[in-house]
Amino acid sequence: MAPSKVLAGARVVLPTGTVDDGRVIVDGTRIADTAPPDAETVDLAGHWVVPGFVDIHNHGGGGASFTGGTAEDVLKGVHTHRLHGTTTVVASAVTGDLDFLARRAGELAELAQQGDIAGIHFEGPFISPCRKGAHDEELLRDPDPAEVRKLIDAAHGHARMMTLATELPGGLDSVRLLTEHGVIAAVGHTDATYEQTLQAIDAGATVATHLFNAMPPLGHRSPGPITALLEDERVTVELINDGTHLHPAALQLAFHHAGASRVAFITDAMDAAGFGDGRYMLGPMEVEVADGVARLVEGGSIAGSTLTLDRAFKRAVTVDGLPVEDVVAAISANPARLLGLADRVGSLEPGRDADLVVLDAGFDLVGVMRRGEWVVDPQLG
Repeated sequence: MAPSKVLAGARVVLPTGTVDDGRVIVDGTRIADTAPPDAETVDLAGHWVVPGFVDIHNHGGGGASFTGGTAEDVLKGVHTHRLHGTTTVVASAVTGDLDFLARRAGELAELAQQGDIAGIHFEGPFISPCRKGAHDEELLRDPDPAEVRKLIDAAHGHARMMTLATELPGGLDSVRLLTEHGVIAAVGHTDATYEQTLQAIDAGATVATHLFNAMPPLGHRSPGPITALLEDERVTVELINDGTHLHPAALQLAFHHAGASRVAFITDAMDAAGFGDGRYMLGPMEVEVADGVARLVEGGSIAGSTLTLDRAFKRAVTVDGLPVEDVVAAISANPARLLGLADRVGSLEPGRDADLVVLDAGFDLVGVMRRGEWVVDPQLG
């Protein structure tokens, strides 16, 4: 076990606000309220210490995919995102053949059981062909509750979220089924109307999958799903803050109407995150990444992102002008709450896992700790 540490002198962001010249005590794998006599002091004056980031929607990174590849490939992707501050990650699978997804869920469940990932998110195949984005239309299907149950069962208790076009036949029954089994029902890749989206929320849907993207635009006579998802207090909205998926004004609109307590920053990252430009596969679809932007080779649709959450954090503060405390809520506390993990991660309170990120005065990442061990040591520069 690593020696106990006192991280001292930084601006520490707590649920109650920011503490200047604060300190975080790490005892073993947890945050403590008192320091052992032999604790090592780490001087972090001039830095920020914030909770480790929690990503509920992530398809891979470091050249590795969560939908395909070996367990070692998945761990490579997880490690890539840890280097960028994401200490808790849900593995997202894109649309595929139902039997393949069930097998994949079983493989990912083993990694979840080991604590390497925080669960599984199924993005497809139960989505609208009208808003398919980077999903293979030939593999899409209506959300049959029996098939939804098959994927839930295949995940052996580690299914965390499923994205649905809830207006499709079987959509509302599938939302109810997911809710009954403790799985987040997310509205996304949808062509739903405002009224249909309200029905989905009433049935139990609580997340908007990458709000604004892969859904009808907001209209003054046809407000669509965006308005319904923003205005309902029961819904948390995912936002991809990479400067490509959202105009800054759209992000500000979401924060203004939903409030910081109902926003979750995600990456929607694919293999190229933390790796580089080139050609990749997103499920069965070929993707070209150029200048950090991923698009399908055929059709040119945006195909996930190459975002890491440290970049999303810096952009939110330095470009979007959001308060640091609001960004911490969106990137750590809110997604942890959605996953039912707020008693373990998402804040720097005593008793929580010692998962944290150290940022310099310009909000560049200089340190990452997961469960008391440095993944990126700020003292090594």
